[in-house]
Order: sequence, then structure tokens, then C-alpha cells
Amino acid sequence: MKNIIIFLVIAVILIFAIRSSIKHFKGESSCCGGNGNSKLKKKKLQGPKTAEKIIYIEGMHCEHCKQNVEQRINEINGAVAKVNLNKNMAVVSTDRPISDEILIKAVEKANFKVRDIKTTLS
Repeated sequence: MKNIIIFLVIAVILIFAIRSSIKHFKGESSCCGGNGNSKLKKKKLQGPKTAEKIIYIEGMHCEHCKQNVEQRINEINGAVAKVNLNKNMAVVSTDRPISDEILIKAVEKANFKVRDIKTTLS
């Protein structure tokens, strides 16, 4: 009887662990705290787009990571970020000149590292 109870307890624990792992690897849960399902308010540029930069970022793993980077970059006046988690990059549109250093500080504030920044439109 003890063996059956122990087996059932282990089975239940395994089921929860597997479900959690599947959600994590599908990007539906967060690997770094917070809720990976929350949505950020969309930010729009106040003026016409004058520049576009691609920021290559190390360390993003989940939807929460993506949202954290977008939120930090979107805190910069005149910048709007769209992060592609699969490509580990953020496309930042700006309506005014914004230095690479300011963008790097925003990404670092989100606890990630910038590998490279390329300007595609200026």
C-alpha cells in the first residue's frame, strides 16, 4: 500500500513538472520571474520615423525577457522597440536622434547585454 501511495505522489509531481517544462519551452511561461502572458501597452512615435536601429541582444529566453527589453527601450522619449525573441534582436524606431549609448543603457537596465547595434535608416 505504501508503494502505491509513493508511486501516485511521484506521478503527480512528474505531471506538474512536465506541464511546466512544456509551457516554459513553448515560451508561454517565464524563466526569469513575472507573468509571461501580460501584454504591454503599445507605444507609438509622436513624430515621423527618422531612424531605425537593430540591437542584437544576449540572454533573452522567454516572453517576459522580451517584454522587459521592450518596456525599457520604450521608456526612452522618441523610441519604440519591437523585440524578436527568436532572433535575439530589437528593432528600434526613433523620431529623433538617440545615441547607441542610451539604447545600450536601457537594455542593460533590463539585465541583458548588447552584442551589436546597426543603423538601418537615418
